[in-house]
Amino acid sequence: MSWFIFLAVLNGICISLSRILNGRLSLSRTALLSSYWNHLIGFIFLSLLVLLVHGNSFALPQNVPFSAYAGGAIGVLFVAINSLVLPKIGAMRTSLLVISGQMLVGVLLSLVVLFLKGQTLLDMIWPIAGMILILSGVSLNQQRQANSGRSPNT
Repeated sequence: MSWFIFLAVLNGICISLSRILNGRLSLSRTALLSSYWNHLIGFIFLSLLVLLVHGNSFALPQNVPFSAYAGGAIGVLFVAINSLVLPKIGAMRTSLLVISGQMLVGVLLSLVVLFLKGQTLLDMIWPIAGMILILSGVSLNQQRQANSGRSPNT
């Protein structure tokens, strides 16, 4: 279990570094070019890693629905939007808002699953409470920064 915790923390470090580097690259280029280079280098690295691990025995998955590849398009949008937003609002605020968005989608998906299972509103109280807390935290942070008169980049 501790190995997986280590990997999760390492993943967070890699994501943060990637966001910062892509944000810097988008300042001298565009967000789309930053996303392009991110994905090209990632593709090359992952291809070499697959060849190293699997050698010549690697086979593409069969009978996969086309919609399964939507994650790639969403990943491109994520990197491009992140590269555009990060230099404007800073690394910390971008990270907090991205994490908040991920939490909200997780709660919404939980609500959909509970609803499809025929659960009552009482069974959905905890996911709803979690969503309210996340939105309240983001709202309080916005209000605090608006009241302090600070610019978004500080």
